[in-house]
Amino acid sequence: MFQLGRKQELFIVKAVDFGVYLGEEVNAGMDDRVLLPKKQVPANAKPGDKVEVFLYKDSKDRIIATTNMPTLMVGEVGMLPVSQVTKIGAFLNWGLEKDILLPYKEQTKKVFEGEEVLVALYIDKSKRLAATMNVYPYLSKDSDYQKDDTVTGTVYQTSEEYGVFVAVDNRYSALIPKKEVFGEVRVGDTVKARVTGVKADGKLDLSIREKAYLQIEKDAQKILAIIDSFDGVLPFTDKANPEVIKRETQMSKNEFKRAVGNLLKNGKIEIKETCIRRK
Repeated sequence: MFQLGRKQELFIVKAVDFGVYLGEEVNAGMDDRVLLPKKQVPANAKPGDKVEVFLYKDSKDRIIATTNMPTLMVGEVGMLPVSQVTKIGAFLNWGLEKDILLPYKEQTKKVFEGEEVLVALYIDKSKRLAATMNVYPYLSKDSDYQKDDTVTGTVYQTSEEYGVFVAVDNRYSALIPKKEVFGEVRVGDTVKARVTGVKADGKLDLSIREKAYLQIEKDAQKILAIIDSFDGVLPFTDKANPEVIKRETQMSKNEFKRAVGNLLKNGKIEIKETCIRRK
C-alpha cells in the first residue's frame, strides 16, 4: 500500500521514456504503480531494483514519487519558511519543487512571506498533504527532561484560560500555566524556560521565571530601573491593585512585594504612603 507523505522503498517495475513506474512488488499491475519522473531516476537503475522515494501529489492530484526528501513528513513537526501568501492560504517551502499549503483555517496567527512557522504535516479530508499550525496532536510526550531543567521551545498557542502552549525543542508538549505568564508572549515566539514539573502523561509544565530566591534579585533590579524611569519616585506601592502592578512591572503582586522588601531591607528605597522613592 502506498504511503502518502512518507518515504518507502519500492521496486522499479517498468522503464518508460518519461521515467520509471514503481510498485510494492516487481510484477505490480498498472493500478498499483506510481511514476518516478525521469529526472529523479538514479543512474543505471533498472527494473527489479529498489528505490527509496517520497510519495506526494502533483498539480493534477496524482500520487507521484520523488527521490528528494522533504524537510517534514506526515505527522512530523518543524519550522518551515513561508514562500508565498495567497487567497487560499500560505505556501511553505518544505524542500520539494511544489510548496505545501498552509490553509487559513489551519493558521493560529497571521503569517507573512519570509518568516518561519512551526507546523505539522497531515493528510486533509480530500486526501492531500497539507500543513497545520495546530501542532498539539503531533507533539511527543516522552522527553527526558526533568524538573529544574532549562529548555527552549516555540509558542504555538495562547489561552486566557490555561496559559501558553509551547513545543519544547519543536517536539515535546509543554505548558506555561497562566499564573507563570507575565509580559506579552505571542504565537511564534521562542522562549527559554525552566521545567517546574512533569505530568503523569509526560507533558511538561514550564516557567519563564527563575526560582524565587534567584528571581528576587532580578526583579529588584528591574524595579529600580522602573523607579528611575519615573524620575526616582514610583507613583504606587506594594498595596496597589494587582492589575496596576502587573501592567507597570510585568510581575504578580506577590513577586513585586518580595522584590520591594528586598530593596527596602538593603536600604535602596523608602516606602511612603502613596509612592516608593529611591534613596
